[in-house]
Amino acid sequence: MYVTSILNRRMIVERLVMGLLITCSTVAVLTTIGIVLSLVFESVQFFRTVPVADFLFGLQWSPQTAIRADQVGASGAFGAIPLLVGTFLISAIALSVSGPVGLYSAIFLAEYASPRFRAIVKPALEVLAGIPTVVYGFFAALFVAPLLRQGGESIGLDVSSESALAAGLVMGVMTIPFVSSITDDAITAVPSALKEGALGMGATRSEMIRQVVL
Repeated sequence: MYVTSILNRRMIVERLVMGLLITCSTVAVLTTIGIVLSLVFESVQFFRTVPVADFLFGLQWSPQTAIRADQVGASGAFGAIPLLVGTFLISAIALSVSGPVGLYSAIFLAEYASPRFRAIVKPALEVLAGIPTVVYGFFAALFVAPLLRQGGESIGLDVSSESALAAGLVMGVMTIPFVSSITDDAITAVPSALKEGALGMGATRSEMIRQVVL
């Protein structure tokens, strides 16, 4: 009788936990469906006013001046081409910053740094990866953009504070921890036998890294 009572209580707890899990899962799924439906509804409303061709191939993006009824879509104010070009330009600048810096820092941490130095720097990079992107954006708006504008003015160039260069540089700095961490994990995953074999055959450390690790 005592054992049966314990089993019954355990079954009740299991059912409560199962019900809680199902409820949480249902809320998550319904929230996702609601977001998708909201996006679809707003997109349909948008494309009823702005033709798809004007959106995909328009060369002007200025929603602040195109929200009036007589300007919506007529002047190409919702063209996506500037957004796409700006995205690719910023991504290229960011990649040119984070790629080399992240790669070389990962090589140094994995192959040259002492264990003590690595134990300090590696967690610091992972902490930097957790900084919210809005912090980097705030840093770009208050420091990087004015610095670039002042630097451009000093050499006679008109550099806007909203240039892609500022956004690309900050995005590159923001992604350095991700590139470094992923590259470091890939480098440390290379079998030691391959590295030792290359060194044993007379390769220098840099040759081993270039020919075997990378």
